[in-house]
Amino acid sequence: MNTTTDNNSETLLLVDDNPTNLQVLYQTLEGHGYKLLLAKNGEDALNIASKVHPALILLDIMMPGMDGYEVCQKIKSDPLISDTVIIFLSALDDVEDKVKGFSVGAVDYVAKPFQADEVIARVETHIKIRQLEKTLEKKNKQLEVDNAIILESMGEGLLGVDKQGVITFVNPAGEKITGWQEEEMIGKNFHDLLMHTDKEGHRNPVEQDKILNTLQDSMGRHCDNDIFWTREGQSIPVEYTVTAIDGETDISSACVIFKSISERKEREKALNQALKTVEELKEKLQAENTYLQEEIRSEQNYGEIIGQSEALKKTMEEAQQVAQTDTTVLINGESGTGKESMARAIHQFSQRKDRPLIKVNCGAIPESLVESELFGHVKGAFTSAIKDRTGHFELADKGTIFLDEIGELSLDVQVKLLRVLQEHEIQRVGSGELIPVDVRIIAATNRDLKQMVEEGSFRMDLFYRLNVFPLTVPPLRDRQSDIPLLIAKFLDNLSKKLGKRLKGVSDVSMELLLDYDWPGNIRELQNVIERSSILSRSEIVEVDDALVPVSMAQSRQEESLEADVAGDDMSGASLSEPARTRTEYKTLAENEKQYITSVLDELNWVIAGKKGAAEILDVPASTLRSRMKKLGIERPD
Repeated sequence: MNTTTDNNSETLLLVDDNPTNLQVLYQTLEGHGYKLLLAKNGEDALNIASKVHPALILLDIMMPGMDGYEVCQKIKSDPLISDTVIIFLSALDDVEDKVKGFSVGAVDYVAKPFQADEVIARVETHIKIRQLEKTLEKKNKQLEVDNAIILESMGEGLLGVDKQGVITFVNPAGEKITGWQEEEMIGKNFHDLLMHTDKEGHRNPVEQDKILNTLQDSMGRHCDNDIFWTREGQSIPVEYTVTAIDGETDISSACVIFKSISERKEREKALNQALKTVEELKEKLQAENTYLQEEIRSEQNYGEIIGQSEALKKTMEEAQQVAQTDTTVLINGESGTGKESMARAIHQFSQRKDRPLIKVNCGAIPESLVESELFGHVKGAFTSAIKDRTGHFELADKGTIFLDEIGELSLDVQVKLLRVLQEHEIQRVGSGELIPVDVRIIAATNRDLKQMVEEGSFRMDLFYRLNVFPLTVPPLRDRQSDIPLLIAKFLDNLSKKLGKRLKGVSDVSMELLLDYDWPGNIRELQNVIERSSILSRSEIVEVDDALVPVSMAQSRQEESLEADVAGDDMSGASLSEPARTRTEYKTLAENEKQYITSVLDELNWVIAGKKGAAEILDVPASTLRSRMKKLGIERPD
């Protein structure tokens, strides 16, 4: 019996319920360089195998309890020891028994009574095969690691395509260039994934695909004027080389080496068309960013909503309550009262504040373009529709849309707006596709929509859809106590804008501003303060009377004052007829100036307050100051 010690000390497990057979097997294999373990039943064999993981098991079939077939099945089902080589030992020599043994995972079969040389030869053969398989597996793993290093170190993309045009592998550079992950690409059709559309946006014919052509005729190809489509839907210009890989009988696959040549194409000014496609795909995001940037750059109509008047507080409380919901809001108010600022405040208080507020002035859009602006259009919908356009409602998705001057919409557009409110979906002009939108609507108007409904110029159903939660922004004449606060805010903004220090307005100007009715509301006040600030030569701004027209009430008071002065002058003149002939006549303004000056002298030039000149003359202090300024009355030094 030959002996050897060159088996790398592989462990063998001998399993037989017959002690004599075990002893014979042990003696047969002893001295051949193996570590020999013994088991007298199936349970012991499984226990030893799970702990030791032998290279090979000589396994008896017919054993009490768990037979050899069951032991073999359990070992092969355990992933930790499933690679163990199993040779059955049995006196059963029928073909069916051998087939059953192979079916449960055995690799060989030795019949009892066995010959020692046969057992040694079969064991050595299968041990050698196992060692070769392990070596091959190790080399394959190392080869995979080496290949992976090579593929990862390549700056160019590399992918494989089988004869059916299906992607079989891609390297990390290819993933980076295309944006696709390997698992997303493998199994996908190369043409449908990367080359489905040409630079003009037309469907790319399969017969013109150079990669698929190479798979058909085995001719290598090089190209630098095609594009690949990335995962993000962007087209990138690429330069690629495709090479056929021969199989045993014909072409089995193709290898594509590619790289992005965007920078080169940009230098050659050939990337413009591809960038146009990218811009179209990003149009919605860019449009949203534009709106947000305009919001940041633009000065709000009235700065912020400022005021402490009861009228404004009531409106703001209602606005804060409705802001937390998605309820449609209709803001009513005169022109210049701050309806847009109120809409912005509602949006900022809402759960949609992180999404854009899209503002639409319905009265500023030409009738022919209103529908396109609101709902968008597709290319070719009308003569000037040279590309798809995203409408304001799509841009406002998940956010808020503010429809200012809602009463200016035509009845036709009102119908489509009503559909959006009811169905929460829009349809672009020229398209039959319905696009769902999640938009909170805030509308505003300075018109009487109820009256418009009665006149037939505004749809009743749309009115009730919009008028779910009406808010009325009070006019400035009803919140005069807020005027000083607004002026302070405007001056603070203007100090930065004009680069000059502005501390406030004079007392005379403040009274003048407080007495005015402000038919143009906050917008008019802002304009007056800005013009006065530009003209001001000091930190205290003086407001010119010409910028604030005299209100009707104030005009009547001034006329009354003039009449009183004239009456006093006339009564004094009637006392003495001779005196009239000796007195030089004065104009009404001169008499008024003289009378006011005399009252002021008498009262030590106290204008306002109790026993002031304004109270004596029965006019507001601001009116008296205005007349004094107009008549040139100044306190002597």
